[in-house]
Amino acid sequence: MSTKPNRLVVFDCDGTLVDSQHHITDCMAAAFGEQGLTPPTAEAVRAVVGLALAEAIGRLVPAGAAADLIRLTESYKRAFFALRQRPGMIEPLYDGVAAAIVQLAEAGFLLGVATGKSRRGLDAVLAAHGLSRHFVTLQTADSAPGKPDPTMLRQAIAEAGAAPETAVMIGDTTLTSRWRCVQGSRRSVSPGAITRRRRCARRGRRRWSIAAAISGRPWRV
Repeated sequence: MSTKPNRLVVFDCDGTLVDSQHHITDCMAAAFGEQGLTPPTAEAVRAVVGLALAEAIGRLVPAGAAADLIRLTESYKRAFFALRQRPGMIEPLYDGVAAAIVQLAEAGFLLGVATGKSRRGLDAVLAAHGLSRHFVTLQTADSAPGKPDPTMLRQAIAEAGAAPETAVMIGDTTLTSRWRCVQGSRRSVSPGAITRRRRCARRGRRRWSIAAAISGRPWRV
């Protein structure tokens, strides 16, 4: 029986699988407004996308008292819940994501997600796009600390029967590279691919290329 570790591809969610940044920015503005605070800029919010919610808000209000951060967190949750109740509301996949996921699964890769989203939020996104069945491990802020703490990746690798050297983490910010380095995986999405994809997103075009993400990595183990 082979003891070779499985090959695992772990995706971030917001800004990688789905284009949710506008929704996050709007909800953050609503939360700050509800608390009588000046909303952060869209650029500041984009810089914390992918972090667990409490940590993201903490970075946006670094001098905030603990009670203020808790109230902001609850206000954000209410705003996002209200957004989800709107008819037809769905966070859109980037172009090419669904096809890439199917292609990877058919090629024998195991797939996972590691995200600052709640498990309920992640389940809703994957179910809405019919992708749940493709993922063998789902790591969220409900069960582990967020980036760059390595716990989520360690749990994903263990659940999938992979190893750091046979796993790749695909994300959209420099936090992803830091996360990968802390974990010890030798592979992550390249900064060039991140830059190209983010530039497309800023122009309102959602594009995602599996070739840009893992090309040049032979996966020999």
